[in-house]
Amino acid sequence: MKKIKVMIIDDSAIVRQTLEKVLNSDRHIEVVDTAQDPYIAAEKLKKNVPDVITLDVEMPRMDGITFLRKIMTQHPIPVVICSSLTNEGSETAMKALEYGAVEVMHKPMIGTKQFLEESKVVICDTIKAAAQVNVLGGKKVVKPIKLIKPAKKLSADAVLAKADSRAMVQTTEKVVVVGASTGGTEALRIFLEALPHNSPGIVVVQHMPENFTTAFANRLNNICQVSVKEASNNDSVVQGHVLIAPGNKHTLLKRSGARYFVEVKDGPLVSRHRPSVDVLFRSASRYGGKNIVGVIMTGMGDDGAKGMKELKEQGAKTIAQNEETCVVFGMPNEAIKIGGVDNILPLNSIADKVIMLCH
Repeated sequence: MKKIKVMIIDDSAIVRQTLEKVLNSDRHIEVVDTAQDPYIAAEKLKKNVPDVITLDVEMPRMDGITFLRKIMTQHPIPVVICSSLTNEGSETAMKALEYGAVEVMHKPMIGTKQFLEESKVVICDTIKAAAQVNVLGGKKVVKPIKLIKPAKKLSADAVLAKADSRAMVQTTEKVVVVGASTGGTEALRIFLEALPHNSPGIVVVQHMPENFTTAFANRLNNICQVSVKEASNNDSVVQGHVLIAPGNKHTLLKRSGARYFVEVKDGPLVSRHRPSVDVLFRSASRYGGKNIVGVIMTGMGDDGAKGMKELKEQGAKTIAQNEETCVVFGMPNEAIKIGGVDNILPLNSIADKVIMLCH
């Protein structure tokens, strides 16, 4: 397989060196160049065009967002924002996604061995996913490249406690659980914007870094009829409200009597992610059963596939985003292949189908 060529643009020499080391440790990736600011990067791009660019936000002479807009209008290349993601920075990163960035990843925290060991897989996966996106005129479209088979990983059993009960028989209260990854920020916006204010309660896992989900939820809350917030432990799942799993925390659906709520907890990476879609889906199958509608959207890998199948086996209705509207047709495809999907739909049809299934 041809190696994915990466250019790193960051004003910190330590970050450039660390990212280069992490990415070059993957046999499918090669860092071909680095630059300390956008002006130097622009000169280097004239001679050597990479498959993917990692781009810092705050840099001297020209900020990363300005450079991103120039790239997308002049020579579109898949760009991954690499940010420390402070509260202010995460708002800026949301702007970057609007302007055409493929994904956002956390800037490595130097000196934290566990962080680097865990983040290495996620960082490399992010670059691989970005390489599968063909960016044309600032629009993200599917590029038909075979997905790289993921390495062996933990299942949701590593986080889920032993079942103390099975799901209730079907009730009138429906809950929607949604999983997404690469390309999911835009897919979720389209889906949630199409929902009426009295939609059933929704819990979402979108793969994204810690501190980023707050800005993401706030942005959605400002543009959607439903209320959207980052999930906190013990939040109730109620009509007209959407809970977004916080970055770096697993989020599970639980039930007490007829009340649904979420448990937000620490735990190991599951399917190489935290939060994990499988953790949410499998908890929903356990505590919601026939009361659940499961939706799996664009993303690389297979997180959520086993959970979707378990949901379907418990009588839940399941929906997968179709290949034509996915940025990366990985997660939906894996769920489809193992028989976990009832409906395969284009993105702009999912909201209507969810509402129909919940009535």
